[in-house]
Amino acid sequence: MSNSLTATLRPGAAALALGLALALPSAHSLAAPPAATPNAAPASKPATPAAPADKDAAALQKLLEQKFPGAQVSNVSKTNYFGGLYEAMVEDKLVYTDRKADYVIVGSIYDTTSKTNLTEARQRKLNRVALDKLPMELSFKRVKGDGSRKLIIFSDADCPFCHRLEEEMRGLDNVTIYTFLFPIDQLHPDAARKSKQIWCAPNKEKAWNDFFATGAVPANAGDCGDPVERTQMLGQSLRINATPTLVFEDGSIVPGALPIAQIEQEMANAQAEVKKVAQSAATQSK
Repeated sequence: MSNSLTATLRPGAAALALGLALALPSAHSLAAPPAATPNAAPASKPATPAAPADKDAAALQKLLEQKFPGAQVSNVSKTNYFGGLYEAMVEDKLVYTDRKADYVIVGSIYDTTSKTNLTEARQRKLNRVALDKLPMELSFKRVKGDGSRKLIIFSDADCPFCHRLEEEMRGLDNVTIYTFLFPIDQLHPDAARKSKQIWCAPNKEKAWNDFFATGAVPANAGDCGDPVERTQMLGQSLRINATPTLVFEDGSIVPGALPIAQIEQEMANAQAEVKKVAQSAATQSK
């Protein structure tokens, strides 16, 4: 994970990454930082992916599922790389393999002409979230400036990288920020309590900002019917394994305490992608 040093990893994610790394000796790029202990967290299992339409791809998906029992395999398809490698999502990571799954390549493929990381671009596209399907009522909203742009964050009150992200976002303007309270209990056992008290405050935005500024939590019992458990299940279903995790307008997911310049760039890229998709849909409907 490119932002592994700027995000707190959920321990269950560390376990999965470690298991995949052990199964694939060359998979060091998927290994989580050693600071995260591999204690699996209970997770809501995502829906079983549909089998690929292509018969060879469907057969390959079954082979990969046999070789990596318990891992979710999806989006198996043939590429034009190196004479026809297949790509497959194993959990939330894109890997490459041959037709018989005798060998698996874990890593990135670069286009030397465009200087583009093709693997990263493809993986982000496959991992996109449908924003219109998100239960936004489980988040609280902060509007800066005219609020014309949209940014979604999964954040843990006690995560040091979430504190760093909040500092970076002070410079953002003209954006509506939706924050999902996503405490990682195994790493921050008191974060859920704080999250519940913040949620139960009359002014959630003020309570959140005050907490990050002073460490003070609202004086309430946190028993107002908070959404923390549902938010944790939501994050797990979306394979969000670290805090902070940012979701941009095109549904792309990026973990880590990104610097403000990168946040701005990601937001601009996302808006351009949304516009491109809308234009394409309008053209097809004519």
